[in-house]
Amino acid sequence: MIYLDNSATTAVDEAVVEAMLPWLTKNYGNASSIYSLGRAARVAVEDARAEIAHLLGAHPAEIFFTSGGTESNNTIIKSVLHESDLADAVCVSPTEHHAVLEPAHSAVGGGKGLYVLPVDADGRVTVSEVPAVNRRRTLVSVMHANNETGVVQPVYDVRQAAPDVYLHSDAVQSFGKITVKVDDLGVDFLSVSAHKIHGPKGIGAMYIRKGIDFKAHQHGGAQERNRRAGTEPVHLIVGFQVAARRAAADLEHRATVMMERTRQLREGIAREIPNIRVNTPETGVLPNIINISFLDAERLDGEGILQALDMAGLAVSNGSACVSGSQQPSHVLLAMGRSKAEALAAVRLSVSYTTTQEEIFSAITILADVIREMRG
Repeated sequence: MIYLDNSATTAVDEAVVEAMLPWLTKNYGNASSIYSLGRAARVAVEDARAEIAHLLGAHPAEIFFTSGGTESNNTIIKSVLHESDLADAVCVSPTEHHAVLEPAHSAVGGGKGLYVLPVDADGRVTVSEVPAVNRRRTLVSVMHANNETGVVQPVYDVRQAAPDVYLHSDAVQSFGKITVKVDDLGVDFLSVSAHKIHGPKGIGAMYIRKGIDFKAHQHGGAQERNRRAGTEPVHLIVGFQVAARRAAADLEHRATVMMERTRQLREGIAREIPNIRVNTPETGVLPNIINISFLDAERLDGEGILQALDMAGLAVSNGSACVSGSQQPSHVLLAMGRSKAEALAAVRLSVSYTTTQEEIFSAITILADVIREMRG
């Protein structure tokens, strides 16, 4: 199997697994317990918190562990709008992950206002429209990089255009692939996750800027300084720490490798497959994602493409793994002005730093053969 769906999840690095194992066996204490096993677990949790905070340019007291990006996004949006009552309205881009869009839309039922910022043909937020939502008691959520196209959003420009709002950014796809610093982005809240950077599933974190009166959305315990109840999964937190450390230490090399692989994909697909559209711009994007659609998409079956590729030994997706199987057109591509047919039959290929040149060339051949056969 050639695996080119690393935006959905990544293989866990062996070093990460090795770091986690002791916390699954002999060091199994609850980090809230006061005896030695518990104290050792607490030290590990706080050490991880400090290191991840450092990587984000944050203070350790601003980092709170969650089960992943979806929980972080939901917690931030729902707490700001409801439990903390910091905002009366939420503003999002139409290309956000569903973990942002769905809680934002659900807020309307709770009496909150909802605004949707337009995006251009590349999927970037139209910053000139942002000042219209610059008012106190508004939460703006703009992702750092898109999970379907890899487009990096001008988050800092959004902050400059709307200095009075609370600003949140979903950095699940960008963290560990490009530099992510909270002050450089100007955010009040940030969401990150481990399993996109060769860490374990089930662990992520949210950044909450100091001084914000943020109340818990999840109740039942005093963990995470009363911001997120639940026993801390020490093994996952340590795995997240090691994955983040390794990604940061090797950031430039990994990015160089992934950019070369996506360049090879871009050039090879354009050479071997006619009548395509590359939905990922050449600049201002993550190094690991390329999204293509087909100009004759009305003739093609999006689900059939993925199934045929799978049978041929190539794992890719047509967008977010969180909505796979739903047979819905990509909301990201629709917002970018693509037709429903194109949005249904698009293919996202996402590489990792371990993807080889041979795998890329084989993937191009497989994809070209499948499309040629489907076109008849």
